[in-house]
Order: sequence, then C-alpha cells, then structure tokens
Amino acid sequence: MIVSDDQKISIAGTSTLHAWKMNTKTLTGVAQFSLTPGHQNQITSVQSLSMSLEVLTLKSSSKALDKNAYKALKTEQFRNITYTLTAATVFPENNNRYKIATTGNLKIAGVSNEVYMDVFCTVNRDASITCSGKDALKMTDYNVKPPSFMMGAMKTGDELILDFTVVYKK
Repeated sequence: MIVSDDQKISIAGTSTLHAWKMNTKTLTGVAQFSLTPGHQNQITSVQSLSMSLEVLTLKSSSKALDKNAYKALKTEQFRNITYTLTAATVFPENNNRYKIATTGNLKIAGVSNEVYMDVFCTVNRDASITCSGKDALKMTDYNVKPPSFMMGAMKTGDELILDFTVVYKK
C-alpha cells in the first residue's frame, strides 16, 4: 500500500511562454515485492504493482493552466491516470538500493500504452520501500492534444516529464 504522506508526483512541460509543472501528493496503489527470506532488505522480484492518480488532484501555480490541462486530459470522461506493471527485472545496486527495469501499461485519457521505465527502489529500515523514477512521455501518444490558448498564440509542447517518488508499506 502506498503511504500518502511520503509521495510526490509531478508532470512538467513547456509552452511558448514558459515551462510549467503540475504536482500532486494524492496517489493510491499496491505492490507485491518478494524479499529474500531472512533478509527483509533484499528485493528479489516484483510480483505486482498498480497505481492510480485522480487527474483533478494535479495542481500548478495557475488555475488557467490547470483548467486547460483537465480539459485536454478529458477529465469529464476519464478521471484517473493508471499504471499496471506487466514485467519487472531486479538489478541489485548497493546499500539496499535496486534498479528495477519495468514494463507496464500506462493509461491516460482512456488510451493505454506499454511503457518501459527504470525505477530505483530502496528498502528502508522500517521495511517500507521507496521507489522513484522519471520518464518522458508524449501527450499525442495518448490522443491528448497539447493545449493551446489565446487563439493559438500560446501552445504547450507535446513532451512531458513524469517524475515520481512513492513509498510502499506493508
């Protein structure tokens, strides 16, 4: 289960005027990690992992930007962005830290795509697991039209950077 106080997710992009960023700390999800028997700080595999975030919890410093983003993401029809892991390979690093090469299905605005991402996980002293990652996505890959306003004079770029840190607890 995800610990709500210890997480952060941001989506960042560009526009013809300036860079922008939307953040949330609201995310739900569950994961099942296999640990080495007798060594509860050693991850051997990831059996399952899923996450869901309500789009309307993403906020920027501009209400107008938020409104345009919600419209582009079709929140009237699709309230959540979801991710479901389909495969993972664990690579031990050091000090209870692991690189996990993941494959999963990311669903945005009703369109699901397979994504590949390296996720870095650390087994903490309290047996919780902190996972973080960063990946570039394109809005058009999810049939999301990059928002424009002021009659097209202002346009957002197609590429987004998803950056997250989540903590899973037993």
